[in-house]
Amino acid sequence: MSRAQRIQVSVVVLGDVGRSPRMLYHALALASALAEVDVVGYAGSALDPAVRDHDHIRWHLLSPDDERTRHGSSGLRFLARALIKVVRDCVSLLWHLLRVVRKPDVILVQSPPAVPTLLIALLAARLRSARLVVDWHNLGYTMLALRLGERHPLVRLAHRYERHFGRRADAHLCVSRRLQEALATEWDIPGAVVFYDRPSAAFAPTPSAVREDVLGRLGNAIGLPIGEDVRAAPGGSRRPALLVSSTSWTADEDFAVLVDALTQCDERIRAHQESAGRDAFPPLHVVLTGRGPLRDRWEAEIAKLDLRRIHLRTMWLAAEDYPVFLGAADLGLCLHRSSSGLDLPMKIADMFGAGLPVCVLDYGPVLGEQVRHGVNGLLFRTSEELAEQLYTLFQGFPDDSPLLDALRRNVLAGSGRRWDDEWNAVARHVFDT
Repeated sequence: MSRAQRIQVSVVVLGDVGRSPRMLYHALALASALAEVDVVGYAGSALDPAVRDHDHIRWHLLSPDDERTRHGSSGLRFLARALIKVVRDCVSLLWHLLRVVRKPDVILVQSPPAVPTLLIALLAARLRSARLVVDWHNLGYTMLALRLGERHPLVRLAHRYERHFGRRADAHLCVSRRLQEALATEWDIPGAVVFYDRPSAAFAPTPSAVREDVLGRLGNAIGLPIGEDVRAAPGGSRRPALLVSSTSWTADEDFAVLVDALTQCDERIRAHQESAGRDAFPPLHVVLTGRGPLRDRWEAEIAKLDLRRIHLRTMWLAAEDYPVFLGAADLGLCLHRSSSGLDLPMKIADMFGAGLPVCVLDYGPVLGEQVRHGVNGLLFRTSEELAEQLYTLFQGFPDDSPLLDALRRNVLAGSGRRWDDEWNAVARHVFDT
């Protein structure tokens, strides 16, 4: 397809573009199939070269604000910082959409954040005769309510704002059927297209030779000799189990339930070893990946723990290491506690793509669209339930762990559909002009 035949699409991400994989996948799919793409968003994390260097994508990266300062403030200081950020974003985003990017046929917006994205994108779309497509990942006002409370006047105002401007878009994508239903019945936005997150082709089980190399290299970087233990264990028996939780260290993730569960499980493992011998239970290596505003706080809490057979570490993984590390792990952990009860964590799709069964914090019926309890993962509501699940899954690991093995088989059997398949089947037609 020649450049003259391609449509023009502006992709707007008012967040760290490198930590917005769904929007990066959109940009890559559009650029590969039918569009010249301009991406407007915050600089920050490194971009995958396949997207960064694509011939049909131009980047317009804004200077990021200080995320830790913003999330660390409260009360009037938080409101003042938020107001300054909104004004700055309005000016910068409007300038880019009206004066910097090529005249778009379509503007694709990620929401949340809804403020000021929906208003500015709608204004730019009307002034430039473009269609506005909103990709709903969640409801922004519910995330604000985590900090201010549901009854706060600003939360109510944000709710009305989001509904008023969101319903004026020309087309809508959303991440779950429950969210689709809520948009239709509560916000008068019918016809939103359910576009489930799927893993990219990069996510797959990691071959054993590559596994030893990546675990040795990354394990040494965080003071956790995972690779050494794997190679040293005769026949692979009693090797340590690797558990991974991908996190953005934000308020909609429940780290307290994980810390409590690991403490309880560690005590139970110690009791088991006192009666059955030191090597009767494998060590559990738990790695929390990612960056975010609450990381420092929780690293301080983790440092206080007195864990003996469970080793808990945090680390940041480069884009090229992340899928390989997931594919080398034995279990995925998801601590996401949805602010709306309507969204689905993309990290679970990545874990399934890597062949990982999951233990997932149960925050509502929407999870049934992605996780089948006892089939491809386990749902838990309390730290006690998670501790019991971890103990049961790994008690005979790696030679005699029937539940874990069954979950993994089911994940591998059901992980065939990938991002490109889903985008071409479900989302592509939304961008037809």
